[in-house]
Formats: sequence, C-alpha cells, structure tokens
Amino acid sequence: MAKFYSSRLEKKEDEEITKKTVVMGVVTILVLILVLLFGLPFLVKISVLLGEAKNRNSGSQTEKLVPPLPPRLVVNYEATNSATIDISGLSEANTNVELLKNDVSVGKVLTSGSGDFAFTNITLDEGENLFSAIASKDKVGSSELSKMIKVDYDKTAPTLTMINPVEDTLKVDTADFDVIGQSEKGVNVTVNGRLAMVDDTGKFKIKFQLNAGKNDIEIIVRDLAGNETRRKIAITFDF
Repeated sequence: MAKFYSSRLEKKEDEEITKKTVVMGVVTILVLILVLLFGLPFLVKISVLLGEAKNRNSGSQTEKLVPPLPPRLVVNYEATNSATIDISGLSEANTNVELLKNDVSVGKVLTSGSGDFAFTNITLDEGENLFSAIASKDKVGSSELSKMIKVDYDKTAPTLTMINPVEDTLKVDTADFDVIGQSEKGVNVTVNGRLAMVDDTGKFKIKFQLNAGKNDIEIIVRDLAGNETRRKIAITFDF
C-alpha cells in the first residue's frame, strides 16, 4: 500500500513539473516572437509601464485617507444654575472641532497635539440644551456626529412645603420628632447637615432627637442645578 501511494505521489510531481515546463516554453516562445516583431526596446518599455502602474496602485493604497473619529465631549453635570458653561473634550491631534448647541454651531477650535480641546463661556438657553460636535481635517473630510450630551439651565429655587411641623416655632413634650416635608423629584434634602430620605415624589422624612430646651432646625433643599431653598424652625423640647 505504501508503495502505491508513493508511486502516485511521484507521478503527480512529474505531472506538475511537466506543466511548468510547458508553460515556461510557451512564454519563452512568445517573448522571442515579440522581440522579432517589435524589437527589444518595445519589451523594455512595456516592462517599465507595468512597473509604474504597480507603484501607483501601491501608493494609492498606502495613502488612503480616513476621516477622523467623532470627538468626545466632557461635561461633569447634567444641570446648572449658571448662564454660561465650559465644555472640554478629546479628539484626534491637530483636528478642527465644531461645537453644536441644539443643532446650531456655536464655534470651532483646533485640538492640541494631544487631542485636547475646550470651549469657554458657552451661553445656555433656559431649559434643555443639547450639545454635540464634529471633527474635521483638510483633505480627509469630517467625522460623524459625536454622542449628544444634555445640560439643563435652571435658575429657579426648588419648592419646600413643611408637613411637620407646619409652624416656624413650636413646643413639644417628647424628644423624638419627625421632620417631614414636600419638595420636588430629584432634590437633595439635609436637616442640620443630616441627609434625609427623599422618595420619587419629592417627599422627605427624617427622625430628629431633640435636646432639652430650644432646638434650632435648618432644612436645606438643593436641586440638581445647585439652586437652594432654606427654612429655619425653632422647636422647644419641654418635658
């Protein structure tokens, strides 16, 4: 069996050698015919033209131009009570970046050698502001639109309605006292510096341990934009 496979392999190799020999022979004959018909300079010229075409194709592939990637915008908050903000970001080095607010251009900057960029004193509209950016380079085109970020401009202080106590001064005969109030969704509430629990409707509650005598209580409600509402209450514990 081994001899059978060995003979088949040798036969296949012989066939391959024969094919190559035939092809080389045909090519040699064609070259001789072309030399006789057109002369050797013609063949040299054809070879040079083929070489230049190959080099041009190779160069076009290596110099393929690619548009820059979309830039990345950085803002460390979702809401503010300031009428202007700064927006920084990162893109490719030495690239033009155009900032858009609500789909309207608000300016262009050139990135640094490390790709950093910044827009300063960008004016906000009251309410929702949507920002995006596009990077571009000469001769290579523009990137796709960056990921959009939202910044809310809110300068209105949050509401605060006290449920317990309702009055600003009162006397009680027990040390345990629940401070309860109603504000807005998403606010932060502190009572004398202690964080109160706030539910999805903005209602808050915190248990307070009163000292004998007068207790000054300050409730501070702060929204996402940084606006604050404060209220002070005096509770006298008389046992």
